[in-house]
Amino acid sequence: MGRGGALSEGVVKKIVLSYTYVAIWIFLSFTVIVYNKYILDRKMYNWPYPISLTMIHMSFCSSLAFILVRVFKVVEPVTMSWDLYLKSVVPIGLLYSLSLWLSNSAYIYLSVSFIQMLKALMPVAVYSIGVLSKREIFKSETMSNMVSISIGVGIAAYGEAKFDTWGVMLQLGAVAFEATRLVMIQILLTSKGITLNPITSLYYVAPCCLIFLFFPWIFVEYPLLKETSSFHLDYLIFGTNSLCAFALNLAVFLLVGKTSALTMNVAGVVKDWLLIAFSWSVIKDTVTPINLFGYALAFLGVAYYNHSKLQALKAKEAQKKAQQADEEAGRLLEEREGENNGSRKNDLPN
Repeated sequence: MGRGGALSEGVVKKIVLSYTYVAIWIFLSFTVIVYNKYILDRKMYNWPYPISLTMIHMSFCSSLAFILVRVFKVVEPVTMSWDLYLKSVVPIGLLYSLSLWLSNSAYIYLSVSFIQMLKALMPVAVYSIGVLSKREIFKSETMSNMVSISIGVGIAAYGEAKFDTWGVMLQLGAVAFEATRLVMIQILLTSKGITLNPITSLYYVAPCCLIFLFFPWIFVEYPLLKETSSFHLDYLIFGTNSLCAFALNLAVFLLVGKTSALTMNVAGVVKDWLLIAFSWSVIKDTVTPINLFGYALAFLGVAYYNHSKLQALKAKEAQKKAQQADEEAGRLLEEREGENNGSRKNDLPN
């Protein structure tokens, strides 16, 4: 087979692998969201204890991450002082625990489809917090786009058949804490040259989440669970649910590492539309035309934001390559001038 045929095979293999990574991530993300909804919803499994469910996830993930890092040594732990851990990882763990607690709580009050629509506000929250923390430059064009996303989500909320104010407040709080966590990762870890993959991230962050969640659990959910004498932990349900949550973290690393963050954003849009369709057709949640119109408007805003970020990234990469080329040309010119000077000195009569 010729060289062109081998190249075609390589391209086809890369495309197939990329679609496989996307499919795995969509499946696991879809599964975790629907599974959590099934457990927490009072009309389904009827176990409305979001702090307890999150603590089960964090206990499972931290234990498994410890085994993979310390026993099987699948990945090496990051060199980190206690001072750095307390000032960087602990605040991120606090924000993560609050984000998970509130987002899981929202499943008790809101439909899966409406929650996905509210999550479209994530770029708005990340950009706004980035501007306030001076990690992002304020641009009127970008802010106008953020306003259009917010209007789209507002229209979707207006058209929601089973609108619940408390549920919306919980989900908006989860978005705010998650956006703050993402910005804090950039400020506290990435800026210091520290990167955590999903296993090391869970190894360091999950125990913090568990500790932070323990205190509200003692006062909010433990008394209720204690009164429920009929309660017993279903190891099959909670075990498989926790395993899916852990696998999702690995899938995120696989998808971003093998493709790109942009691919994950596009895959996220596909997942959201699948969840909306599933929520309407299988769970029988009401999805109104106003819901869809508002989310479509927000979706267009998010798509434009991702496109703008991609163009800015490409421009930055092109500028970096041009700078490297100029530096290389400068070095070659200096070398040639040095060689010419040396030749002239050799040509001089003794």
